[in-house]
Amino acid sequence: MHTNIIDRVSMWALGSCVLLSACGKKKIKLERLENIKPRNVVFILSDDHRYDYMGFLSTIPWLETPSMDRMASEGAYIRNAFVTTSLSSPSRASILTGLYSHTHKVVDNNAPLPAGLTFFPEYLQQAGYETAFFGKWHMGNDTGEPQPGFSHWESIRGQGEYWNPHININGTWTEYGDSTYLGDLLTDHAIKFIRKQKQNDKPFFVYLSHKGVHDPFQAPKRYEGCYKNCEVPMSPSFDNPYYGITPTPNKDSRTGKPLSGEAYYGDMMKPDWVKRQRESWHGVDYAYNGRRNWQDEVRKYCETLRAVDESIGRVLDSIQELGLDENTVVIYMGDNGFCWGEHGLIDKRQFYEASVRVPMLIRAPGLFASGQVLERMVQNVDIAPTILACAGLEKPSQMVGSSYIPLLQGKDIPWRNRIFYEYYWEHEYPQTPTMHGVRTDDYKYIRYHGIWDTNEFYDLRNDPQELHNRIDDPTYQDIIKQLDTELYDWLEETDGMFIPLKRTIRPHGDHRNEGNY
Repeated sequence: MHTNIIDRVSMWALGSCVLLSACGKKKIKLERLENIKPRNVVFILSDDHRYDYMGFLSTIPWLETPSMDRMASEGAYIRNAFVTTSLSSPSRASILTGLYSHTHKVVDNNAPLPAGLTFFPEYLQQAGYETAFFGKWHMGNDTGEPQPGFSHWESIRGQGEYWNPHININGTWTEYGDSTYLGDLLTDHAIKFIRKQKQNDKPFFVYLSHKGVHDPFQAPKRYEGCYKNCEVPMSPSFDNPYYGITPTPNKDSRTGKPLSGEAYYGDMMKPDWVKRQRESWHGVDYAYNGRRNWQDEVRKYCETLRAVDESIGRVLDSIQELGLDENTVVIYMGDNGFCWGEHGLIDKRQFYEASVRVPMLIRAPGLFASGQVLERMVQNVDIAPTILACAGLEKPSQMVGSSYIPLLQGKDIPWRNRIFYEYYWEHEYPQTPTMHGVRTDDYKYIRYHGIWDTNEFYDLRNDPQELHNRIDDPTYQDIIKQLDTELYDWLEETDGMFIPLKRTIRPHGDHRNEGNY
């Protein structure tokens, strides 16, 4: 279970901060924290940005992300950052509430927000912060209308548009034309808000939520085509499992030669649903219904990512120009990962590394030493407690995550040694089954629900590419049983022992297909 990792102390403002709990019924008191001067916070979120597509990691040799590189060198890179559910709405709800998906119950991209949830910016408002949201909400009640916790609101409806967007500004819809690019517009308005708070001498929190890099990938004109001739590296697991082959036990179906133990566990033990998904529009061979070759999609994706990176740089520069540099924390992350050829797949949802891991960077001059690489496992449920800690506030008791600031300060504090994962089958995306999983630094165990298929177990130390499913290997049976027990213990202790049902025929149309105004 997660441990409260920062000591409570006295206040920096008048009186205690009394706020509503997540259930909305009883009052709770948030104590102030010592040794953390209250700071402004800018949280920048992207959509579908996978964990290793940043220039300084050299995964894609030609990819340029100077602003992300700058954040890593001037702040900290969280190497092992994960989401609890690799899907936009559940992940965003976990960021805002500090809760697991089965607790906040926004389990997919269509689930409405249940009554009684409290978003962490509401606590910041109570503590005297000016709070603002800019961009893509993409989580229950996704109409574009203002949501609790924000004194200033600018949002699109559903997925919105990259070009000439419709924006709801504090309850009034405004349509932009003249080739307005959404990411540029949102960044302009976020910087304008920051300048206003500087003039008013008010502490502020900005939540800048980009549409990029979500499909259909559309870069601004200045980056369009900049990578069109670049070669896309192929994942080592691209042909794992073999595509379109019915294997003969202990023989390679392509050559007829005997398989070694490594090859047997790598190819024969992959779940059938993975092989079938490769044949769908979420597989590399017919990506997005054959719209383009999947490698062309990667190039478009990376071009679109350049605009997100530029936005980060503009925010950093503006904060510095305003003299707010030493008192403002900037956090960047993606809402979930994304497969680009791993196991022949594209998209997210799975518990494979490329899907569940996300980019995470934090820059906070004076709060911790720069140039750090944090190896401990951090999750999206840690974002709310971390931001509250930056504001000098203790986290509410209902939040399951913790602030990772003490880790960056070199403190020896209790911290998780494993993460848990959940994903629930969606009617619109039936390729991926319901699954639960647990990951340590050494191993990963994935258990599927509702399908007749094989579960998965990987020795991550020796097989970081997840090529060899060892679920049937006698060597690992004890650790598999242990992880299975821990997985069910986690579900029982957090009231997660249920499978949320979905309507298979909706009573109304999907509003994301309607006009965004």
